[in-house]
Amino acid sequence: MSKKGKKKGSTKVGNGPQKPTSGRRSVVENRKVRHHYEILDRIECGMILRGSEVKSLRTGKCQLDEAYGRIKEDKLWLVGCDIPEYPQASVWNHEPKRPRQLLVHRRELTRFLGKAKEKGLTLIPLRIYFNERGIAKCELALCRGLKVYDKREKMRKADARREIERVMKRSYR
Repeated sequence: MSKKGKKKGSTKVGNGPQKPTSGRRSVVENRKVRHHYEILDRIECGMILRGSEVKSLRTGKCQLDEAYGRIKEDKLWLVGCDIPEYPQASVWNHEPKRPRQLLVHRRELTRFLGKAKEKGLTLIPLRIYFNERGIAKCELALCRGLKVYDKREKMRKADARREIERVMKRSYR
C-alpha cells in the first residue's frame, strides 16, 4: 500500500452522481394492484434493458399501469411497460413499449410457471427499482382478480376499523 493507505491502481471517485446509500431506490410503483388484485406470491427479477432505458429509469420516468408478465418459450417477459425515450439518446433510442425480457432462476421460473397456468391468475409488476448495486430490478406478483363484493367487504372493514379508532380516541380524552 502507498503512504495514503490506498492500494495501487485504485482511482479517486469524481464529483459525478453518487449512488444512493440507503439501498433500494424505487423508480415506479403500481399502487392500483393492491386494490384490484389479491397478491398470492412475489418474485424479484432482473431486467434486460438498453442504455437509454436505464437512463430514462434513473430520471424516474416509467409507467406500469397496463403492464403484465407473460411466459413465452420458457422465458419471462414484461409486456406493456412504458419507459419513455431518453431525449439525449437521439438516434440510439429505444421503443417505449417494447417487450422486455426478465431474468429469473430456472427453479423460480418453473415454480411460477406451474402456478401461472392456473385459471384466473395473472403476472403483474408491482414495482421497478434499483438495488444496492445500482441494477434495475422488477418485482413481479402472481395475482388473482378481486370480485366487486370482495372490494366492498374490504372497504367495510376499513370503515369499521376507522370508526373504532375514532371512538377509542374520544374515550381516552
